[in-house]
Amino acid sequence: MDASDWDARYAATDLVWSVEPNRFVAEIFSDLSPGAVLDVAAGEGRNAIWLAEQDWHVMASDYSVVAVERMRTLATKRLGDDSGRLTAVVSDATQAAPRPAGPGATGEYDAVLFCYLQLPLPERAEAWRRGVEALRPGGRLVVVGHAGRNLTEGHGGPSSRDVLYDPDEVIAEVAGLPVDVVDAGVRDRPVPTADGERVALDIVVVLRRR
Repeated sequence: MDASDWDARYAATDLVWSVEPNRFVAEIFSDLSPGAVLDVAAGEGRNAIWLAEQDWHVMASDYSVVAVERMRTLATKRLGDDSGRLTAVVSDATQAAPRPAGPGATGEYDAVLFCYLQLPLPERAEAWRRGVEALRPGGRLVVVGHAGRNLTEGHGGPSSRDVLYDPDEVIAEVAGLPVDVVDAGVRDRPVPTADGERVALDIVVVLRRR
């Protein structure tokens, strides 16, 4: 799907995604000290807005104009006087990352988040590289995505293996970049359906910039 496809999908409904943050994003970032974070392919901002509520200064990017406009509206409603903690911009994940905004911005991020950025190679590897480049030394790159094995063993997510990936693939794709692996694995994510609860398989990879 390109940007116009996503524009049409977002425009067709009031809210495509849940307003709650992804469970793994909330788990990981709850253990980190708030700073400057870049949320790439942020969609309507469910993770970005939650991060701002946790005192992070958030730069949230997406290549859908409709998604970014909706994120700005939702952030104003949810954050009120603290809406300045979140800056939403139109940007492509494979291009140079937008610079941090907010008080004390240094030009580098303390964390970069990719949550369900389902791109094929080589675009996916280029997005990881751009994310690493945007981090300060010691900063975290967090990847949450639909696992490759979800196609046959899990529930939901894209139907093309080309845009799915397992932890070992992400680690191979960042080989040569100045990062160390903090955590990498496949996790269960319960999904309620009309036929009862199903289980989706997500990958969670956390990298630390050297």
